[in-house]
Parts: sequence; structure tokens; C-alpha cells
Amino acid sequence: MTDKKKHEHEEEISETNVEAVETPENMEQLSAEIETLEKQLEEAESKVSEYKDGWMRSQADFQNYRKRIERDNEMTYASMKGDIIKKVLPVLDDLERALQNRPSNSGAWVSGIELIQKKLLSILEAEGVQRIEAVGVAFDPNFHEAISHEPIVGVQSGHVIAVVQNGYMLGERVIRPALVRVAQ
Repeated sequence: MTDKKKHEHEEEISETNVEAVETPENMEQLSAEIETLEKQLEEAESKVSEYKDGWMRSQADFQNYRKRIERDNEMTYASMKGDIIKKVLPVLDDLERALQNRPSNSGAWVSGIELIQKKLLSILEAEGVQRIEAVGVAFDPNFHEAISHEPIVGVQSGHVIAVVQNGYMLGERVIRPALVRVAQ
């Protein structure tokens, strides 16, 4: 558009605006339109706020769901790992019994059994399995299972005097409590 045409167009608009503003009927009409537009704006703003709140709640719910699923998966994994390790522990017990009852003329065969036991223990330790220490400590039903109470001189009552079967933990979870004899 040329400058002359722009100027003519602007004059027409300003004349129309002046005419439109000058009449009282148009003033009422404009104020009614403004009022309607303000109401629509308020409604739109309230809907925006409502939708934003809903969206934020949905996001929070999703984050909580994801964390819960991750926690459940970790617990399932730890439980499955504990179950598998629990099945291996009797083999370790058998190796320990065999070494306790080894013949006096121990040879290469006994050395092989000791090596197998050490490897099995190192594998279990690498997976986070720890032996529950029991001898000489106070009996704790969370970690120990008493199979007998015996009167022993020189040992305080309620303390473990012997371990019949070792107990093991995986992290903070007891896989198998230690079977112990307790002083009375």
C-alpha cells in the first residue's frame, strides 16, 4: 500500500471509530460486549487453572506409579535372589560338614573340597550374602532359632553357646536364621 492510500484508510477508520464511540447506544453495546468478553475470559482462565491442576495431579500420580513399580520390581528381584540362594545353602552346609569330618590323612581330594567351599562362599559374598555371627552374642529371635537351652557354667543366660547350622543374610534380609544352642 502506498503512503497516500494508507493515510486515506487510517482516516476512514478513525472517522468510523469516532462515529461508533459517539452514540450512547454503541457505548451500551460496547460495555455489554466488554462484560461478555470479561466473563468468557474468567471462564477460560478457570478452565485453564482446572486443566493445569488435573494435569499436575496426573503427572504426580504417574511419577508415584513409576516409583512404586520400580520398588516392586526391586523387591521381587531381591526375593527371587534370596529364594535361589536359600536353595544353594544346603550344599554349603554339606561341604562344611564334610570338611569337619575329614579323615586325618587329608590329601588332594580334601583340598579340592576346601577349594569348592571357598569358591561357593566367595560367590555368595559377591552377591551380598553374609553369615550371621552367633557364638557368644545374645540370642536374638530375628537372627537366631534356638533348638535347645542348656545350663552352662561361665556363660551368661540367653547367650548363644554353639551354632548347629549357620544363618545367612542378604543385605538387611534374613534368608535363613542360624540354628543355635542357648545358655540357660
